[in-house]
Amino acid sequence: MNIRFIAIASSLVLLILMHPGTTFAGDVGQVDSGDTAWMLISTALVMLMTPGLALFYGGMVRKKNVLGTIMQSFIALGVVSMLWVLYGYSLSFGPDIGHLIGSLDWAGLKGVGLVPNPDYSATIPHQTFMVYQMMFAAITPALITGAFAERFKFSAYLIFLVMWSTLVYFPLCHWVWGVDGWLRNRGVLDFAGGIVVHLSSGVAALVAAIMVGKRKGHGVEPMPPHNLTMTLLGTSILWFGWFGFNGGSAVASGATATSAFVVTHIASCAATIAWVAAEWVQRGKPTVLGAATGAVAGLATITPASGFVSPASAIIIGIIAGLVCYKAVNLKSKFGYDDSLDVVGVHGVGGIIGPLAVGLFASKDINPAGQNGLFFGNASLFNIQLEAVVVTIAFVFVMSYIILKVIDATIGLRVDAQSEFVGLDHSLHGESGYM
Repeated sequence: MNIRFIAIASSLVLLILMHPGTTFAGDVGQVDSGDTAWMLISTALVMLMTPGLALFYGGMVRKKNVLGTIMQSFIALGVVSMLWVLYGYSLSFGPDIGHLIGSLDWAGLKGVGLVPNPDYSATIPHQTFMVYQMMFAAITPALITGAFAERFKFSAYLIFLVMWSTLVYFPLCHWVWGVDGWLRNRGVLDFAGGIVVHLSSGVAALVAAIMVGKRKGHGVEPMPPHNLTMTLLGTSILWFGWFGFNGGSAVASGATATSAFVVTHIASCAATIAWVAAEWVQRGKPTVLGAATGAVAGLATITPASGFVSPASAIIIGIIAGLVCYKAVNLKSKFGYDDSLDVVGVHGVGGIIGPLAVGLFASKDINPAGQNGLFFGNASLFNIQLEAVVVTIAFVFVMSYIILKVIDATIGLRVDAQSEFVGLDHSLHGESGYM
């Protein structure tokens, strides 16, 4: 029965991929080789971020859960990439339906060929833009896993990957970035995913942490990171990849990409210093984990603003990110939820600060295609950004709750107590990260 099912499913996939309308070649004379080279490099950089996230998260859990944690990020690359090819790209960026979702006209990459699509870029192949955005789609649900680390069923996670990507990420992506998406039409600015990636994953992480419940022994027994060397390596890979994440969002090699690249680094540096300083003052010692987390907070926060703000503004945004996200992470115990790896405090809070910072610091002198923010004489942009943040929080919270509730009611979200005690590496995967 399993073999028959696999054969039928494979046949359906092949029919979708090989239908006559698929375009694999064409007149590439319009393609700019410099822009294309930059975008392919950026795609590889963003792809590397998901394994980097796996190491970042993997080092922060206990050693009995390191492989299970790494696997949650790594498998997202495979699952979400397939969804993206089959229908995700079409729903996210395809021809608009009611300003809410793309049609299935591009399902199976039908018509997504090697000639540019001027709606998204006039200088790179359509497939280049498609595969670049694929990497964003893959890392976003992987970010959520830090909230329920060390206790989530792998089978439940696979279903969550499919449902959340389909029902939350793809529609939200279309709203913000798709041609005629309603938030894009409202004038919302999200250069590289502060709303689409970080705010959405942070809100979903909060819902998941509450619904799954705390780790056994949380707040009673110590649960320190088992390998901070691994975490710092993962942070470094994330930082490296983020230049493609933000710089590549210019969808061209030029001034805007350069500006985004520069402010990305500056904001992360400022956030790292701010986080370490706050920790040093409050706790008496600066930690490696604090420096790593501060860097990621700065990167997440500058993301939506990276194409619109100056280096001086990036310093301010980075300092705010480091201080506010540090405070948010330390408040989780007071609210009583177990966000294992601080997804809410870093990506959720950073995902709020970043879009609002666009509304304050955006300057048309930096990017003529954007708008001026409040500090440059345009108060309306801040209101638009605030509206987008509120709408996104409400939409993602409700949809994530429904998805997790359905999964919990069918196969359950959480491993049993014995499996959690033994560790996910052995109980779910039959392996051990260390001999």
